[in-house]
Amino acid sequence: MSDLRFVSSGEIAGLLSFPALIDAIEAAFRRSITVPVRHHHALPRPDGDAMLLLMPAWTGGGGEADMLGTKLVTVFPGNNARGIESITGLYILNSGATGQPLVVMDARALTVWRTAAASALAARYLARPDASRLAVIGAGALAPYLARAHASVRPIRTITIWNRTLAKAEAMAESLRSEGFDARAQADRGAAIADADIVTSATLSPQPLVEGRYLQPGQHVDLVGGFTPTMREADDEAIRRARVYVDTRAGAGKEAGDIVIPLASGLLKPEDIHGDLFELTAGTAAGRGSADEITLFKSVGTAIEDLAAAELVWKALKG
Repeated sequence: MSDLRFVSSGEIAGLLSFPALIDAIEAAFRRSITVPVRHHHALPRPDGDAMLLLMPAWTGGGGEADMLGTKLVTVFPGNNARGIESITGLYILNSGATGQPLVVMDARALTVWRTAAASALAARYLARPDASRLAVIGAGALAPYLARAHASVRPIRTITIWNRTLAKAEAMAESLRSEGFDARAQADRGAAIADADIVTSATLSPQPLVEGRYLQPGQHVDLVGGFTPTMREADDEAIRRARVYVDTRAGAGKEAGDIVIPLASGLLKPEDIHGDLFELTAGTAAGRGSADEITLFKSVGTAIEDLAAAELVWKALKG
């Protein structure tokens, strides 16, 4: 226990690559992995109620290679006034055979990597093979990872970034250009969406930003930001025009406003969700059916992806 190692965000970046991580997550959706319901524990605090989230997952083959992973996330809103981050987290990887802890990792870094990789995995099945123009809606911490992940599975030649604050979009574009991407900021959200082959959105906007009136035949839409039943990134018209997929039916049907709200209104029926990542990777759901259809993928995240990413980091550490 005294030798238990902590893996920082910088180390994670040096150990992971998107091609390898996407393959690992694809394989994980085909494996036998147990994922209990996420635990939410409220922690009353004078400066705003805090939350402890526990997200476990484990493999169940009964062998020495079994793994057990748990993500622990704390949300303390009052930290903003203290000048420290309100969301922090750790990922603990244990041997599934003995229960012994193997390594502790920066959960925030692991999460942005696996979230972007899951979106890129969906794009393997849903985006046109010749997709070369990417639009990124939002310029937050996850956005550059989404750009890199999508560029690893499709021949992306140009990246256009829209953000409510243009300066942030310009800063992200400059950073991506330093990595060799042809990236630019765009002040016109509609133009950014209409000119893209893939639209990836990771925002906390209370109002939908990916509007169906902007969508063009053949596009793939990737929605990542909304993570509660009341949050939406795409409007009804976008849902109506698209062939809809999700990462997990159970998660998206309960947690994702982009799915929950259209289901409640009757705009979207359960059978209108054409597949999830379990079904796409197993070949039991068809992906893109034609070059002209619009596909839409909604991600809410699952502990399967965390475990796959943590296992990959652990294997890289061991050499």
